[in-house]
Amino acid sequence: MKKLLLLVMAAMVSLSSFAQPTPAPAVLRHVVLFSFKAASTPEEVQQVAMTFAGLYGKVPQVKAFEWGINNSPEKLNQGFTHCFVLSFSSEKDLADYQLHPAHLEFQKVLKPHMDKVFVVDYWVK
Repeated sequence: MKKLLLLVMAAMVSLSSFAQPTPAPAVLRHVVLFSFKAASTPEEVQQVAMTFAGLYGKVPQVKAFEWGINNSPEKLNQGFTHCFVLSFSSEKDLADYQLHPAHLEFQKVLKPHMDKVFVVDYWVK
């Protein structure tokens, strides 16, 4: 009986290891906020945003992408109107993205219209 009890307990411990959820892999977020020059038209700003959004799918290192225009009632955005959040699997992927030809082309579209940029990278764990 004692052996049977030990076998049952060992099986329960063994099975419990299978029931543990697998932790999600860490994700590197790259948050970019822009303010635009007063001389840039709404259409030009929209073209910048659409060109940036078009990087998702062209640059394989970008695992997820979202963006939006500030609508906070707090009015603490300091002139930054557009926020873009890109997700990467590693710091190397972020570095490769920075040098990707599509990203370099995007910078050419952005440069004449960007007033300021604010960037924050962080790991989601």
